[in-house]
Amino acid sequence: MAIDLKNKVVLITGASSGFGEDAARLFAAEGCKVVLAARRLDRLQSLAVEIQNAGGEALAIPVDLNVPAEIEVMVQTALDLYGKIDILFNNAGYGVIDWFEKLDPERNIETIIKVNLIGTMLVTHAVLPHMLKRRKGHIINMSSVAGLIAAPLITTYAAGKYGVRAFTDGLRREVRPFGIKVSGIYPGPATTEFGKKLKRTKSRDSIKRLRYPHLSSEYVANRVVDVAKRPVRSLVIPWWFRIITGFDTLFPVVVDWILYLFSRRNHHLD
Repeated sequence: MAIDLKNKVVLITGASSGFGEDAARLFAAEGCKVVLAARRLDRLQSLAVEIQNAGGEALAIPVDLNVPAEIEVMVQTALDLYGKIDILFNNAGYGVIDWFEKLDPERNIETIIKVNLIGTMLVTHAVLPHMLKRRKGHIINMSSVAGLIAAPLITTYAAGKYGVRAFTDGLRREVRPFGIKVSGIYPGPATTEFGKKLKRTKSRDSIKRLRYPHLSSEYVANRVVDVAKRPVRSLVIPWWFRIITGFDTLFPVVVDWILYLFSRRNHHLD
């Protein structure tokens, strides 16, 4: 039986665009009270007004996940207003597509790991004690198929998402006995503002020449809400990506060979 989400308090990081923005609208439509968190306050306020005009309830809180003190303020503000957080959707993310040696150590490598992995862990660390006290709650972590199969040009992004996957699995096994559910979402390539804002490079163009379908942001957000209603340990979307990731597990040498060829043919472009 599906869980009724009405009056649930949902905290969403990375809510100013993409999966987070679309999920906020959908959670609000289900009757949830949504707490919108991201760096761009203007975008959050605009979304909050949109949700409120549609009859929903939303609160916008600016936060930089690189600053632990801001995370604590964000969580405490939500708790002061609503007294609880039923669902935490760790969605904030950042990425760069390029050969590893071309990444800027601070702006690219450190920031990707801090936002995608450490930010997810710190937000969860701030919320979890309150869920444990109530013996209920659901933590939904946005990972990626890059957290299941690593490829050239996304080495650091994949490292962060593999970390999110490990954190999600470990945390689930740690807190499930105390009534806390933890789910991991692993979407394939999707059309979002996140992707559109990626730096244009010859490396990225070499990937774009590979023709493959992209998920819509709305579709992924719908599946996130589905997981909130019917909790699962993990969700890979689209379903056929399970075949690809399974192939990597069973026949890693073949996958290596395919990706070796890709790198050999494209690395010289830059």
